[in-house]
Amino acid sequence: MIDLHCHILPGIDDGALDLADSVAMGSQADRDGVTLVCATPHIRHDHDVRIAELADRVAELNAALRDAGVRARVLPGGEVAETIVEHLDDTELRALTLGGGGRWILLEPRAGPLSDSLLDTVNHLAARGTRCVIAHPERHLTRDLVARLHALIDRGALVQATAAFIEDGPAAAGMLELASRGVLHLVASDAHSSHGGRPVRLSGAVARLAGVERVAPHLGWIAHAAPRAIVAGDDIAPPF
Repeated sequence: MIDLHCHILPGIDDGALDLADSVAMGSQADRDGVTLVCATPHIRHDHDVRIAELADRVAELNAALRDAGVRARVLPGGEVAETIVEHLDDTELRALTLGGGGRWILLEPRAGPLSDSLLDTVNHLAARGTRCVIAHPERHLTRDLVARLHALIDRGALVQATAAFIEDGPAAAGMLELASRGVLHLVASDAHSSHGGRPVRLSGAVARLAGVERVAPHLGWIAHAAPRAIVAGDDIAPPF
């Protein structure tokens, strides 16, 4: 499996505290059958992430994982805030694409209910040659959320939910409802540390989705085919 959303780079945002923490997160990935992890540090105004440094940081972490005997490997990426997109030049935007594939951006909507501004941002990115994976639907469980997500999907976006919130907890019912309505396409860990919080784990969420009639026949696409296409920079369309 491929984890498309993980704050595994050490000491760069609110994710892994240090290199040892990052390596421990890699070990979590190994235990869950996650072979590739996209490093997606926050790209927004309240985090001083130097985009030009990310490729070297990914390479350093992969070297540390190899030295530690961890099989999982890290790919580049970023969790790009809706509010910062227009401040990024094309070189920066390409450096932040998931897997370095040059095509897909993990987009973090602004706080509050989803609005037309997110659709405008998706259209803006489309005009620049990129498609969007929309993160954190669990933060926006409003009455019009499904309609809003359908509008984004119609413009080429896919929706990614946090695996832990599908597997268990108060948001699980809402996430499973989104899956049953056909507006949830991907799961990712959004893990921040091995010391607590969400682990680098996808299998529990995939198992819960097996109980949703609409997506159960498509678990291979959700867990494997779609993430592979995204990190390769390929265009894909959901089968449901």
